Amino acid sequence: MTTPPHPLASQLAVNVLDAHSLLAAFGVLGVGVVMFAETGLLIGFFLPGDSLLFTAGLLCTGTSGQGLRLSLPALLVAAAVGALAGSQTGYLLGRKAGGALLARSGSARLHEGARRAEELLERYGHAKAIVLARFVPVVRTVLNPLAGALGVPVRTFTLWQVVGGLAWSLGLTLAGYALGSSIPNVDRYLLPIIALIVVVSLVPLAAELLRSRRAARES
Repeated sequence: MTTPPHPLASQLAVNVLDAHSLLAAFGVLGVGVVMFAETGLLIGFFLPGDSLLFTAGLLCTGTSGQGLRLSLPALLVAAAVGALAGSQTGYLLGRKAGGALLARSGSARLHEGARRAEELLERYGHAKAIVLARFVPVVRTVLNPLAGALGVPVRTFTLWQVVGGLAWSLGLTLAGYALGSSIPNVDRYLLPIIALIVVVSLVPLAAELLRSRRAARES
């Protein structure tokens, strides 16, 4: 007779890069923790924020065939709280530790994200940069401590990180829920859908880049 695996062993064996694995092991609580880690701690830059939110929203419909169904109200609360609390934590860490947090990291991907985040802040100003960064992987992780280190005012950062954080976390979650409600077994097409989401998430940034270049040429 085969002994079923202990729940703790299943959680320890979770693949943190796979949205389904995270949700099966930790459920709604895992969404909040991942949102906090990805947006508040530099070590969380590799976590699958976009795909996790979308997949979690899809699983709230109960039509994915994965045997897992999440509560949509609880999911929305966990996603929003994790994203907002994480961003504010990252900002406060940046104010205290300055650029030392990034300097200690040897990740080329993290340093590239920091460069792009600083360009956003310089080119578009605080409000637009903070909102746009939410939709760009890695950049949304490093912009928060960078904003703190560069002395972005607390009120300005808090206002716009709340706006961007709610638009990102709730928008992707509800998009997954809406698609799962309208298309049976939509999880069969999950990988191309997530790839499309990543591309679409870059549209606001691309639009701002084109607008700024056009304005520069006209001036």
